Amino acid sequence: MFETKDADFFELDEEDFDTILSDDISFRGTIKFTKPFMIRGCVTGTIDATGDLFIDTEAVVCANITASRVLVRGKVEGNITAQNMVFVAKDGSVTGDISASQVVLEPGSAFTGRCSMTGQK
Repeated sequence: MFETKDADFFELDEEDFDTILSDDISFRGTIKFTKPFMIRGCVTGTIDATGDLFIDTEAVVCANITASRVLVRGKVEGNITAQNMVFVAKDGSVTGDISASQVVLEPGSAFTGRCSMTGQK
């Protein structure tokens, strides 16, 4: 991976997350949080947060997302709005629009939608 000012976000371990939606859980509804949150399972609905969101490799999220920073290693279908950054890793995919101060699409990632960079924070 290359250098980014938010590199600490990519080095988070499982114990750094207050809440983890396990891979055997499917959730339907609205999720709100302020502390770092990891999704390993399936989410359908809306994610409305002020904290960081990590979507792990096997996760499937069908939701519109609002968060501070979003790291996508799984699959997202829906629009993502981030205050700071959206990073789609090489094994991640997003189908929907992305709006953030910084958007990074790692080589090998999949993205279908419109991208709007709102300026550096």
